[in-house]
Formats: sequence, structure tokens, C-alpha cells
Amino acid sequence: MLRSPVLDLDGAVGFEGSDGADEPDRLVPAHFGNPVHEQSLLAEGQAVVALARDVVAVTGADRLSWLTTLSSQVLTSLAPGDGGAETLLLDAQGHIIHALAAVDDGETLFLVTEAGDGPALADFLDSMRFLLRVEVSLREDLAVLGAHGEGVGVVESEALQAGGLVGTWRDPWPGVVPGGTSYDVGLGAQGRPFRHPGTEYEAGEVLVAADRVRAVVTAARGRGLRPAGVLAWEALRVEAGRPRWSREVDDRAIPHELDWLRTAVHLTKGCFPGQETVARTLNLGRPPRRLTILQLDGLSGDLPGPGDRVLMGERPVGTVTSVVRHHDCGPMALALLRRAVPVEAALTVEVTQPVSQGETSEAGRGLGGGEEPGDGGRVVVGRVDAAQEPLVSPEGKAQASPAERPGAGLRTSLLRRPGSDR
Repeated sequence: MLRSPVLDLDGAVGFEGSDGADEPDRLVPAHFGNPVHEQSLLAEGQAVVALARDVVAVTGADRLSWLTTLSSQVLTSLAPGDGGAETLLLDAQGHIIHALAAVDDGETLFLVTEAGDGPALADFLDSMRFLLRVEVSLREDLAVLGAHGEGVGVVESEALQAGGLVGTWRDPWPGVVPGGTSYDVGLGAQGRPFRHPGTEYEAGEVLVAADRVRAVVTAARGRGLRPAGVLAWEALRVEAGRPRWSREVDDRAIPHELDWLRTAVHLTKGCFPGQETVARTLNLGRPPRRLTILQLDGLSGDLPGPGDRVLMGERPVGTVTSVVRHHDCGPMALALLRRAVPVEAALTVEVTQPVSQGETSEAGRGLGGGEEPGDGGRVVVGRVDAAQEPLVSPEGKAQASPAERPGAGLRTSLLRRPGSDR
């Protein structure tokens, strides 16, 4: 994407000093002076946010059936104005390589992805066209605005009035869409069903012609929507346990670990790359890691960052992926933990800071990121206590997982056959 024109509005504050390697939102405003208040406005449907997103367009008669065969979701039923769908592109081993919001206007399928990921997505799709009637293009003339609740309709209306509306994607999270399932087995308390922390999450993304974005934001302000920064958007996302490709996904992530089978995977749609891993993990195995919300102790004032390690005692058991300061809940994070870490376990999170080449610290230990010591690029300066709010159960079973391993009964009967010596 190009630098957002919303950065030129009065009061907009960007991510100063970001080099792009670690800040996916550097091309949009971080906040407008009061990120905590902006969160409240956004949650109440009274704010609009410029989002760091790329858009790839697919045209041609075969676009919906083609993307259905390539991705984890059924897209053939998409229609103008239906709110779209979410889908993933996986490699042959089931690892997530792209996460997409999909909207179709009857002639063009628009795929919304993270800023900076658009060229790679377009190149991948172009390489998979073969002889089908599809054309792929990166659309730098389009931008994405986000809102919550009734604010989505206001932004959509003003974009239509300004002649810049392309489409609207309504986030299905944390619902379970047709063909999906959830990994929350056993998370209910004392016989009560599990209530997902994102139950009140009502996010939407409006695709707008880039040259009309500033006019749309200005018009929406006239209808009571204040411009807010992406820090507010991220705080509500983390509160809802909503995974994001540029934050929660690493090179070994599979959808089960992030509970992404809720909204982005159709389990009975037929073959697609990575389907074998999806089915095998659902039916025969358990995801090796699980996404959780961490409520952080904010008394020290220090906060971890993405890549900092989560410890149980002195044992590394996971990695922080996103960190926010929430207007009601205080410091929060999303983290990927080893699946078997008990939900009630006392955890701490290391707080690190970068060090210059050759710099050492007697009090700290060099880290290269992730769960293992690295090349000394960061040094530990403290720890904060953390309590889990689980999203994926340590049991490792989904609602759609079989009650017992398929074939277990057959194996037992064979072992009990007359004449068996076992």
C-alpha cells in the first residue's frame, strides 16, 4: 500500500522511527493524541481507522471457483453486499502463507491482505492461473478503512456518497461459519458453555478508492465518527483474541493453533493445498501450540514486545505475538504457548530491549527472538507476571474432532481376535 493520506490529517501521529521490518502499520496513523479514548470511541462505533492493508483483485469468469480450489474456504457463493468471507492459503504442509478477507462485487474478487504482502500474493496467484479465465492485479489505487458496530455502515455510506465505495468486508470473528469448527472444547467453567472473549467484537473493513479516503474520513467525522489510530484497532483485536497474519503467524503456524478453523476453513469443501494436515490434525492429532490472551501485570510500567519469551518457572513455553494497552483491561498480549501448558499455570514474560552490536549486559541475556537464545540482538531487562485467558484448549480437540481416534475400535477388535497372542 501507499502511505495513507489520513496521516496528513491534523493530530495524526505515525510510528516514528519504524523501518518496516517490525512494524506492519507504519504507513497509517498510530493515534490522534489519545489512543485510550480512541479505543472507547471505536468500540462504541464512533471512530474510523485507516488500516495498513494491500488489495489484490481477481477478475474473470473462473475467479470464485478457482480461489475455492486454492484456498481453505468456499468462495463460490460470494455475492455483492453479502459481507464477504475469510480464507487462508496454505502450503502443502498446512502452514499458513496468506490470510485473506474476500469480497466480490459480481465482476471482481477483491482480496485484502497485510500491507507489504500484496505483491507476493499477486505473484503467487498469477503463477497458479494455468489456462483458467482469471486475471490478477495488485490494486494500489485502493485503500481500507476500518470501523466497529454501526460505524461500519456510516463509513460505507460516506464512501458511497463520495463515489469511492468498492466493497465492505464484515469480520465473522469469533463466530463459527458453515463448515468451520472451534478449538474451545473443555474451556467452559463449572458446566457452563465457553463464552468467547470476542463475543462483542463487530469489526468491518471498507474498501475505498485511495484518492477518496481523506474525503470519506472527513465526511464520516461530520456524522460523529472521529478518526482513530491503529493502536485502538489493535487493542480491540487483542481483547477479542483475533489472530492477525503479520503478528500471530510464523513459518510453522497451522490454522488449528490460532483457532482459525472458526472463520476461515471449510472442513468438507474438498481438496485444497494443506488439506491433509488440516484433516489429520483435526481427526488424529492435536495442534502443537495454542493461542491465548495474556493479562499482564502493568505495575512495573515495562511491557514485553512481539517475540519475547513466555516462561513457566524458568522453562520457556511460548512466545508473545502482540502487545497492547487496553482502555479497560490494562496491558494485554496474545501469545502462542505449547499446547500442554496448564491453563492455571503461573507464567512470566520476559521484557527485552535491543542492544547495539557488541554491547553486553551482566543483568541480561542476549535473545534473537522466539523461544531460544539467539545472536545477542536483544537483552532481557525484566519480567512481568501473566495470567492466561485461553482461546484454544490444552485438550487439543475441536468441537468437530471425533470422540475417539478413527479406527480405534477396529484395532481393539483385531487385538481381541481368537488366537491372538497379544
